[in-house]
Amino acid sequence: MPDPALVSHVVATTSLTPGEAARVVEDVIAFHAQSVEEYVRDRHARLKTYGAKNPEIFAVIAEELRERVVAAPELSERQLRRIVYG
Repeated sequence: MPDPALVSHVVATTSLTPGEAARVVEDVIAFHAQSVEEYVRDRHARLKTYGAKNPEIFAVIAEELRERVVAAPELSERQLRRIVYG
Protein backbone atom coordinates (compact mmCIF):
# COMPACT_ATOMS: atom_id res chain seq x y z
CA MET A 1 0.00 0.00 0.00
CA PRO A 2 1.45 3.38 -1.00
CA ASP A 3 1.92 6.23 1.47
CA PRO A 4 -1.60 7.26 2.61
CA ALA A 5 -0.59 10.93 2.81
CA LEU A 6 0.55 10.86 -0.82
CA VAL A 7 -2.65 9.12 -1.92
CA SER A 8 -4.70 11.72 -0.02
CA HIS A 9 -2.77 14.51 -1.72
CA VAL A 10 -3.41 13.02 -5.16
CA VAL A 11 -7.13 12.63 -4.35
CA ALA A 12 -7.31 16.23 -3.11
CA THR A 13 -5.60 17.67 -6.19
CA THR A 14 -7.28 15.56 -8.88
CA SER A 15 -10.65 14.07 -9.63
CA LEU A 16 -9.40 10.55 -8.89
CA THR A 17 -11.03 8.27 -6.34
CA PRO A 18 -8.85 6.95 -3.49
CA GLY A 19 -8.55 3.59 -5.27
CA GLU A 20 -7.54 5.17 -8.55
CA ALA A 21 -5.08 7.49 -6.82
CA ALA A 22 -3.50 4.53 -4.99
CA ARG A 23 -3.03 2.68 -8.31
CA VAL A 24 -1.46 5.76 -9.93
CA VAL A 25 0.94 6.22 -7.00
CA GLU A 26 1.87 2.51 -7.10
CA ASP A 27 2.52 2.73 -10.86
CA VAL A 28 4.75 5.79 -10.48
CA ILE A 29 6.68 4.20 -7.61
CA ALA A 30 7.15 0.98 -9.63
CA PHE A 31 8.38 2.97 -12.63
CA HIS A 32 11.00 4.78 -10.57
CA ALA A 33 11.98 1.64 -8.67
CA GLN A 34 13.39 0.03 -11.83
CA SER A 35 17.10 -0.55 -11.76
CA VAL A 36 19.19 1.26 -14.35
CA GLU A 37 19.70 -2.02 -16.17
CA GLU A 38 15.95 -2.77 -16.31
CA TYR A 39 15.18 0.75 -17.51
CA VAL A 40 17.87 0.64 -20.23
CA ARG A 41 16.73 -2.77 -21.53
CA ASP A 42 13.03 -1.83 -21.50
CA ARG A 43 13.58 1.57 -23.09
CA HIS A 44 15.92 0.13 -25.74
CA ALA A 45 13.31 -2.46 -26.70
CA ARG A 46 10.53 0.16 -26.90
CA LEU A 47 12.58 2.55 -29.05
CA LYS A 48 13.75 -0.32 -31.29
CA THR A 49 10.09 -1.25 -31.86
CA TYR A 50 9.52 2.16 -33.46
CA GLY A 51 12.46 1.76 -35.83
CA ALA A 52 15.07 3.82 -34.00
CA LYS A 53 18.71 2.90 -34.59
CA ASN A 54 21.16 2.16 -31.78
CA PRO A 55 23.20 5.40 -31.96
CA GLU A 56 20.08 7.53 -31.50
CA ILE A 57 18.60 5.09 -28.97
CA PHE A 58 21.67 5.24 -26.76
CA ALA A 59 21.78 9.04 -26.98
CA VAL A 60 18.11 9.24 -25.93
CA ILE A 61 18.60 6.78 -23.07
CA ALA A 62 21.69 8.57 -21.78
CA GLU A 63 19.77 11.88 -21.73
CA GLU A 64 16.75 10.31 -20.03
CA LEU A 65 18.95 8.77 -17.33
CA ARG A 66 20.35 12.21 -16.51
CA GLU A 67 16.81 13.46 -15.90
CA ARG A 68 15.45 10.59 -13.81
CA VAL A 69 14.14 11.48 -10.37
CA VAL A 70 16.64 9.13 -8.77
CA ALA A 71 19.87 9.98 -10.50
CA ALA A 72 21.46 7.12 -12.33
CA PRO A 73 25.19 7.01 -12.86
CA GLU A 74 26.34 8.52 -16.14
CA LEU A 75 26.87 5.65 -18.55
CA SER A 76 28.83 5.65 -21.77
CA GLU A 77 27.40 4.19 -24.97
CA ARG A 78 29.63 1.15 -24.43
CA GLN A 79 28.19 0.60 -20.94
CA LEU A 80 24.66 0.95 -22.32
CA ARG A 81 25.44 -1.61 -25.03
CA ARG A 82 26.80 -4.04 -22.43
CA ILE A 83 23.57 -3.75 -20.42
CA VAL A 84 21.47 -4.50 -23.50
CA TYR A 85 23.61 -7.14 -25.18
CA GLY A 86 25.60 -8.55 -22.27
